[in-house]
Amino acid sequence: MTAARGEINRVLVLKFGALGDFVLALAAMKRIRLAHPKAKITLLTTPPFEALAKASPYVNSVEIDGRPEGLGEWLSMISRLRAARYDRVYDLQTSSRSSLIFQLLRPFPPPWSGIALGCAYRQRDPARETMHTLERQADQLRIAGIWPDAPTGLDTAPPPDLSWIVNKVGAQRPVSAGPLRPYALLIPGGSAGRLEKRWPVEHYAELAAHLRGQGLDIVVIGGPEESALARVIQRRVQSRDLTGRTDFAQIAALGARATLAVGNDTGPTHLIAAAGAPTLVLFSKASDPDLCAPRGHVTVLRSARLADLSVDEVAAACGHLAPLQTPT
Repeated sequence: MTAARGEINRVLVLKFGALGDFVLALAAMKRIRLAHPKAKITLLTTPPFEALAKASPYVNSVEIDGRPEGLGEWLSMISRLRAARYDRVYDLQTSSRSSLIFQLLRPFPPPWSGIALGCAYRQRDPARETMHTLERQADQLRIAGIWPDAPTGLDTAPPPDLSWIVNKVGAQRPVSAGPLRPYALLIPGGSAGRLEKRWPVEHYAELAAHLRGQGLDIVVIGGPEESALARVIQRRVQSRDLTGRTDFAQIAALGARATLAVGNDTGPTHLIAAAGAPTLVLFSKASDPDLCAPRGHVTVLRSARLADLSVDEVAAACGHLAPLQTPT
C-alpha cells in the first residue's frame, strides 16, 4: 500500500563502516526514530552490527548485505530496495558506495538524505568535510527537515546514548574482573593494519601497574587476535583478560560501570565512552579527533607518534579525568 502524500511509513537507514563510526551514528539514528515514531525503520548494514542494531530501539528490522560483492548480489539488493518502496532514506554512510545505491534506484529513487548527486535532501556544503561526525550528521538531518534546530556548531551535537543497551543487560552482572571492585578498562589494540594508531603495549602495562597501585582492578578488552597484548600486561601486573570474550552489549555494560577507561582510537573505545565511562583516548597523527573523537566524559591526548607519549603524561591525564586515592 502506498503512503499518503507526505506520510512516512517506511524508512531506510544506511550505515556500515567501522565500529566507531557506527557508534557515533547511533546519535543520528535516535533522532530519526524520534522524527518517525510510528514508521517501520529498516537498517541496511553489515553482519558485525546486526546484533547491536537489533537490540537498539531505533530500528524495526536489519538487513546485512550493505556491502554486496559481484553483479548478482548488487542486483538482488537493488531489486529488494526498489520493491520496498521506501518513503524516506537516510544515508548516514555518505560514501561513494552508498551514493551508488541511490543512482541505481533511478529513475524513480525514494526521497533521499545524503550527498548523492540529484537526491532530494542533498548535503552539499563543502564544510561538511571538516565537521565532526556528530555535527555533520546533525546538519544532514536539519537539511532533511526532521531536526530544524540541530546543533551544528563546534562541539555542540550530543553524543550517542547507549543507556538502552545497558538497560537490556539490566541487573545481570557483566563479564568482569571477579569481585565487584572499582576497575579500569584498557583497550590496547586496534586495527591490525594501522599499528601507528596503537600506544605501545609496554606503556599500557606500566600504566596498568600505576592504576593498580591506585586501587583499581585492571580489565583488558579487545578482539581474540589481541590476547597477546593482554598477556604482556598480565606479565607486569595482575589483570583480567577479556579479549575475544565480550560482545558489544557486554563491552557497553562494562563501560557503564567502569571507573576509568584508556584506549586507542578504535571501535571498543567509542562504545565504552558512549556507555558513560570516563574515557581517555589516545590519538596519533593517523586520525583527527576533531572529526571523529568519541564524545561524553572524554579526554583526548594527541601525539604525532604515540610511542612518544609518556606513561607519566597518560597517568596524569587519568588522574584529572577520574581522581583516585592511593589505598592506605
